[in-house]
Amino acid sequence: MCFGCGVENPAGLRLRFFSQGDAAARCEVTLGDMHQGYPGIAHGGIVMTILDEALGRAALSADHKRLLYSGKVEVRFRQPVPLHKPLTILSRIDKDRGRLVLASAELLLPDGTVAAEATGTLFEIPPETLREMDTPEVGWQVYPLE
Repeated sequence: MCFGCGVENPAGLRLRFFSQGDAAARCEVTLGDMHQGYPGIAHGGIVMTILDEALGRAALSADHKRLLYSGKVEVRFRQPVPLHKPLTILSRIDKDRGRLVLASAELLLPDGTVAAEATGTLFEIPPETLREMDTPEVGWQVYPLE
């Protein structure tokens, strides 16, 4: 039921990320009217949510059991993000320090222009917390290359 990646959440974004090799992920999404901020433009909070999801998926592409919390995320909006257009989201790990990961993500318009980008500091979720979350049942994942 995750708002970002829960594929069964009827109110969510239903983002599906695909591995781009170790430490990188890719997602394709088209936003609709329910994601609007200004007319025809995606709400900034929706864009931030997509980029936040992407940061964590870079680590999952390298290790499908490695779930991370976002500790700090910085987003730069470069262009308005249009509704009803196919968007591409790319993410990667920039530095892996064990329990701390630095990652980055970009949201690209159909012509390849960067509309928004994020950098984030992520922290590994402690094993005891993961056990309480029952992660095998939750379904967080990065799908194999298409």
